[in-house]
Amino acid sequence: MKSNYLLIYFLLLSAFGFAQSYDIGGVVNESTNRSPIPGVNVQVKNSTLGTTTDFDGKFTLKNVPTGSVLEFSYLGFKSTQFKVSGSNPSVAIDLQEDVQSLEQVVVIGYGSQRKKDVTGAIGLVSGTTIEKLKPIKAEQALVGTLAGVNVTSQSGAPGAGLNIRIRGIGSNNDNSPLIIIDGNISDISLINPSDIESITVLKDAQAGIYGVQGANGVVIIKTKSGKKNGATAFSYNTYVGMQQTTKKMKLLNATEYALLLNESYANGGQALPYPNVSGLGKGTDWQDQVFNNSAPIISHDFSVSGGSDKITYSVSGSHLYQEGIIGGDKADFRRNSLTMALTADLSSKLKLQTNASYIFLNRDSFSEGAIGSVLFNAINMPAVLKPRDENNNFSLVPSTPGFGIEVINPLAQIDNTFNDYNLKKIFGSISLDYNVFKDLVFTGRVGFNTSNSESRNFAKMVSYGGKVFDVGRSRVDQNAINDNRYNLDLYLTYKKIFAEKHNFAFTLGTANSKEWGNGLYASGYDVPNNSWEFADLVLATGVSTGGARDVNSYNYDERLNSYFTRLQYDFDGKYLLSAFGRRDSSTKFGPDNTVAYFYGATAGWVATNENFLKDSNVLNFLKFRGSYGILGNDKIEQNKYIGLLNGEATYVFDNVLVNGTAVGGLPNYAVKWEQAKKFDVGIDLKLFNNKVDIVSDYFIETRSNLLITGLQVSGIAGAAAPGSSPPVVNAGGTRNNGFEFSVGYTDKIGKDFNFNVNYNVTTIKNVVTEVRSDAGYLQAGNFGIGQQPIARMQEGQPIGYFYGLQTDGIFQNAAEVSAHPSQAALGAPAAPGDIRYKDINGDGVINFDDRTKVGSPLPDCTMGLNLNLSYKSVDFAVYTYASLGNDMVRNYERSVTDVNKLNYVLDRWTGEGTSNTVPRVTTGATANDLFSDYFVEDASFYRIQNIQLGYTLNPEFTKKAFITKLRLYASVNNVYTFTKYKGFDPAATSGAAIGGGIDYGFYPTPRTYMFGVNLNF
Repeated sequence: MKSNYLLIYFLLLSAFGFAQSYDIGGVVNESTNRSPIPGVNVQVKNSTLGTTTDFDGKFTLKNVPTGSVLEFSYLGFKSTQFKVSGSNPSVAIDLQEDVQSLEQVVVIGYGSQRKKDVTGAIGLVSGTTIEKLKPIKAEQALVGTLAGVNVTSQSGAPGAGLNIRIRGIGSNNDNSPLIIIDGNISDISLINPSDIESITVLKDAQAGIYGVQGANGVVIIKTKSGKKNGATAFSYNTYVGMQQTTKKMKLLNATEYALLLNESYANGGQALPYPNVSGLGKGTDWQDQVFNNSAPIISHDFSVSGGSDKITYSVSGSHLYQEGIIGGDKADFRRNSLTMALTADLSSKLKLQTNASYIFLNRDSFSEGAIGSVLFNAINMPAVLKPRDENNNFSLVPSTPGFGIEVINPLAQIDNTFNDYNLKKIFGSISLDYNVFKDLVFTGRVGFNTSNSESRNFAKMVSYGGKVFDVGRSRVDQNAINDNRYNLDLYLTYKKIFAEKHNFAFTLGTANSKEWGNGLYASGYDVPNNSWEFADLVLATGVSTGGARDVNSYNYDERLNSYFTRLQYDFDGKYLLSAFGRRDSSTKFGPDNTVAYFYGATAGWVATNENFLKDSNVLNFLKFRGSYGILGNDKIEQNKYIGLLNGEATYVFDNVLVNGTAVGGLPNYAVKWEQAKKFDVGIDLKLFNNKVDIVSDYFIETRSNLLITGLQVSGIAGAAAPGSSPPVVNAGGTRNNGFEFSVGYTDKIGKDFNFNVNYNVTTIKNVVTEVRSDAGYLQAGNFGIGQQPIARMQEGQPIGYFYGLQTDGIFQNAAEVSAHPSQAALGAPAAPGDIRYKDINGDGVINFDDRTKVGSPLPDCTMGLNLNLSYKSVDFAVYTYASLGNDMVRNYERSVTDVNKLNYVLDRWTGEGTSNTVPRVTTGATANDLFSDYFVEDASFYRIQNIQLGYTLNPEFTKKAFITKLRLYASVNNVYTFTKYKGFDPAATSGAAIGGGIDYGFYPTPRTYMFGVNLNF
């Protein structure tokens, strides 16, 4: 009996021991700066018991069984665990940032996957990276951060556009990627960067789920939202800054200019224009006159977010003002935004997600990137001329042949520039997810975009002394444009696990979109008082020379109907397979070519899930993957397959000429889809306890049936008639193949020092495989005045390569001139000191048939190198990138005799043996100004894009003021560019596939000094 009592006592004691539980509490902080993190999920492993941290990062859990394991997880951070062994009200948990987490969920189009299961080539940029870069425009966050993605600026002016190119240039037309913001097709240039949670880039055939829209790659943006069970969190971020130019060209001062001009006139047999140069000094620095080295920039953004167990919400607003480093408030940019996001579990089966943004932009600008632009004039204005005359009026450039008719006083040009542009846009999406039954979800989503823009330009009546820019009658131009778009996506997603190891996901759906809009343009003349204040169509009293006001309008309506499907399968996390198909129907093509089919597949093998690699101490993750797919491109104007009566014609009625209409652009009923075949093989690798992260890819993309506009056709067809144009034809092909490699290393030294370094490199080889035309090439891109286009698309060459004469030094004496084939066919006979051109075709005569490839604007490789450090409350970041092998054409120098020059002409030829690179100066006729490799420069560069130093105040101190995080930082953007290129910005380009690397005096991207505050409360 006694033994029975002992047994009962023992069982009761054991049951009490096993049932013993504790109360656990504490705080969760960021490991880098010890700031509390609200909204962290705290879950008892293998249990339904859990909670989230509050506004101060604190949590409390009651009755946690002894021996339980608490798991702490939060998006963008490495999960961590804590074992419960007793009551503890002050547990301190540090979460480390982990943007490369394999468990991270990434959006791949009509669905999502864990990163470790993705079998396509993707790139990811986190919101944390964006916060450190502080980009003015969201595209700038992609500069140097991802392999295979190249971002270039069209201009450094406030609000100017940027070009995103994913794995090179494949088409002769638009190479811009598809932009998806929260499931809605939209515009990345408008979104406030502070609203972005992550950016995912689809680079290979995986983008084929978007069919005809995915050929140039896809950029998927996920905006910030509230967290479930998260306390209301407030955030305020602001910075103020000062901008300045990063470079001034090395121009001749007044004395150097006068001496050189004297020499030029003497060599031309003319009287010296400056017999006495002793009092000229340095003269006017026209670059100093136009550049403002203290242009302000100011940014504010504020957000509120939070959620309950069924609803999450987020509201944010922002204001940005940027003044230009040229033109002051005549070239500024304003952006105001308001964004709202809401999710709600309407029932156990139905979930609502919605977001909407309102954007207001206002931009003023002036002439740039062309002959006669402000910077072009500042470069070519001689230092001997003063900004103003004795009456304090802007000085005039002499109207003599030596100055041409394009160069005017840039200060007067700025003063006489009047324009205004504003845009109002609303965009967003509303979606419903309905659980039809277990494992099957139906999603319906409507995306919407609507924008209205207005612009006004005033040409003041002004005389520049007989220049091409003289305005004899004042004129006002106004336009109003309305653009709209909607997307309707309906799709089913079925996910099922069979026999514990077979994981299936099947998607089937339809996508429909419509784009429509209209525009109205009008001009009026004789503005009252010749004043910007009265520059309005209502007030303008005059009409055009033809006797009527200039009025024009347009409208458009484009539609795309699609059906798509995708099957994803993996076996035990080892063998991964995905296949997709899509049918697109577009109104841009005729009835015989309206429909096109696109398909592809991706596959992967996670080798580290095999038994023979599971226990490796070095290799933490190894995945091999590959993809192949056929995608499309329809980026042409509507109705190119039919003839429209939008051309001009003159008819005879009753022996009287009458103006009328005729067929405009020539139609091509057979025009069809451009096709892109994408192949990729890659490897993902993690080593040494996930400290080293390596991703590498080799890819090939082949384009065929390129949609070519402007192809030369016989004049008999009518393409040269007024208002007409050649047809759009499928007449070309390209091939891009390249290699991507990125490596990251993350570690910590001791308890408080954390660091992360990332490097990426991309090499791309581009070649045109076909151009079906009588000439065998397409050409574009202007150089100088009256010369033939200098950029070509031609089989066997990179797209947009430069085509010109090839130099062979400088003629040193008359004997060399006599021994060389005659260059007189170029427009002037050669003389000692002139450029010697090569006889490429060997016919004994130097003429335009000797032109050849003299450069390419495409880089051989691009690279990014980024470093992040933190020590206790101090953080430091450096972002850099480089482009190697790209050429640029120097086209900002006017070829007339009396304009200013860059100081490299001081090394000109002045006699035998003095120079073999820079020709003589003379007012006489020469062929030295014809386009040749003399004007092509290596524009390779390495740029320090951003340096930032931050300090986070001790949360124990700031929480007394109800502030959870207070961070102060100083930052410099566009710190310095290492390059041998003489121009302002070696990274700038117009973005055109043919003619994109020609520099007319690109507006330099400014260097920006910023001081900012990040405040959470």
